[in-house]
Amino acid sequence: MNLTKRALLTGAAMAMSLAAAGTAFAQEKTKVGFVYVGPVGDGGWTYEHDKGRQAVEKHFGDQVETVFVESVPEGPDSERVMTQMALDGAKLIFTTSFGYMDPTINVAKKFPDVKFEHATGYKTAENVGTYSARFYEGRAVQGTIAGHMTKSNVIGYIGSYPIPEVIRGINSAYIHAKKVNPDVQFKIVWAFTWFDPAKEADAAKVLIEQGADVILQHTDSTAPLAAAQAAGNVIGFGQASDMAEYAPSPRVSSIIDNWAPYYIKQTQAVIDGTWKSEMTWDGIGAGMVGIGEITDAVPAEVKAEAMALKDKIASGEYHPFTGPLKKQDGSDWLAEGEVADDGTLAGLNFYVEGIEGEIPQ
Repeated sequence: MNLTKRALLTGAAMAMSLAAAGTAFAQEKTKVGFVYVGPVGDGGWTYEHDKGRQAVEKHFGDQVETVFVESVPEGPDSERVMTQMALDGAKLIFTTSFGYMDPTINVAKKFPDVKFEHATGYKTAENVGTYSARFYEGRAVQGTIAGHMTKSNVIGYIGSYPIPEVIRGINSAYIHAKKVNPDVQFKIVWAFTWFDPAKEADAAKVLIEQGADVILQHTDSTAPLAAAQAAGNVIGFGQASDMAEYAPSPRVSSIIDNWAPYYIKQTQAVIDGTWKSEMTWDGIGAGMVGIGEITDAVPAEVKAEAMALKDKIASGEYHPFTGPLKKQDGSDWLAEGEVADDGTLAGLNFYVEGIEGEIPQ
């Protein structure tokens, strides 16, 4: 073989190798990880986060690979799961529960080239952003319906953990129930879990035994709705997901978390190399919080009032924490027309006037 022919063949082989390498590089997928506190089939919080993950897969196709681990306890075990995801090549990791906050920060320090997004927390770093929804906006709508619908004037509320996110929701629901029904009382049971159907059902039963004919929840399963259905003449609301299998009663409406647009946006930012650490807190207006269909179990005039409130919140015309409002101890909090600032709401650790009982420490 002469030198010219050999050179041509060698050049052709090199070109093919470079083309193959280029194709492989072009087809390299961005791996995105999700850490879930509950099972994907919980019907609520984790179910909606996983719908967001599936939306990422559908939107990006072969550009992206997603992985997830469900039912990860908050604490050291979550740190192990996040670490393994990063070691396995994840470039973006969403950690989807409040108790993952410190583990997320710890793991992010070890993997500066990996981007982390923590849901509902308040700690950030150069490679850690946070995101949450203004669930309290949806609670205002629920409280309005609940205040009108209760016949016993007792509304039960199942709390998960006594953190600002949950306390905000209790306060917002109470404020708006009280506006339409001055005689309303709130009874609160703390389940100290995000997802435990047995505990959630027991909490609902306790509240029903105490006279509650409306049940609100900040826990993740459909068990409280099942308990309401079994009791009869008790209504409830879908939490985090629509839970429409319990409509038209006992589920009369719901708060729906819509994470898909945010997950798609942040994944695109990582692909483009434009991701940066931010604190995102969006609500009804931005579409991160949705109000599920209000069923015909709710009178037309109540439904109209609730939807009008939703529209006013979405447009920014009205804020659910607008004075005059006092704290539980009777001291002044917000003057007439004054609106609570985000800093105060982010750390809210007290009940408003009229709510009985103490916040667990």
